[in-house]
Amino acid sequence: MPVRDLKLPQDRHPEKAHKPDNRQPKKPDWIRVKAPVSKGYKATRDIMREHNLVTVCEEAGCPNVGECWSQGHATMMIMGEVCTRACSFCNIATGKPPEALDVFEPGRVADAVFKLGLNHVVITSVDRDDVEDGGAEHFAQTIRAIRRKSPETTIEILTPDFLKCDPAVLELVVAARPDVFNHNLETVPGLYPEVRPGARYFHSLRLLQRVKELDPSMFTKSGIMVGLGENRQSVSQVMDDLRAADVDFLTIGQYLQPTPKHHAVDRFVHPDEFAAYEKAAYGKGFLMVSATPLTRSSYHAGDDFQRLRAARLARLAK
Repeated sequence: MPVRDLKLPQDRHPEKAHKPDNRQPKKPDWIRVKAPVSKGYKATRDIMREHNLVTVCEEAGCPNVGECWSQGHATMMIMGEVCTRACSFCNIATGKPPEALDVFEPGRVADAVFKLGLNHVVITSVDRDDVEDGGAEHFAQTIRAIRRKSPETTIEILTPDFLKCDPAVLELVVAARPDVFNHNLETVPGLYPEVRPGARYFHSLRLLQRVKELDPSMFTKSGIMVGLGENRQSVSQVMDDLRAADVDFLTIGQYLQPTPKHHAVDRFVHPDEFAAYEKAAYGKGFLMVSATPLTRSSYHAGDDFQRLRAARLARLAK
């Protein structure tokens, strides 16, 4: 079997290789970012390389990588760099993961968090449908390893949906007590067949709701992208669904097309529309909302966590 080179588009996304190209429209001025060149960016990159860690910042081509890494913030991606799902928007490599879960990875993540001196860390992963528990215990071990090494660091996780697992595996993750449990809906339900075909909208909603049932004190978070073909009414419905699941924190950001083979950008949403989404979401009862063109799940996550905690205290004080 030939070795895959994940730097080559046809090897990185074999399921997309034969799809027709989608036009990539020119980005408007409000979402252009500078190339990363700072010393802080290079220092963060070196620590990631030293510990043989994967970051979603690089794998997903996040536009904020220069800003975040220059401040020592990075979202670490566990369980390898090959995902068993093939979402049409995502730039993470897809296919059958070539390796089992690395039992030493939680310790390496904890060491990197300690060396970076992080006050808040975000841990995400690829989907591992090939693993019986979907990687739930691996998440729990990573959380515990960070707690031992950096007890003052707050921990945010961005998990898969554990769709093909026993529902009880979610209890393993919640029992490890992350400070924030994030699982993204990614888009409106009507676009799931073309954008997130391996997932189920109402399963993801139920996952978030069940986290609150297992631990009512745990902050929950979810996010969607806009510019995929949704309309305002469908975004409003997602807000209502998330509030019905008692989700605390909502993120909304602009979808950016990684390559011509990925889902086409339907439109670039104007900042004024993002501001309207933010106002509407607060009106529906979210504790925290981040809605801007460059918003991503873990963008400014540490500062947002402090604001989230303060918002809860303020609401309880009323």
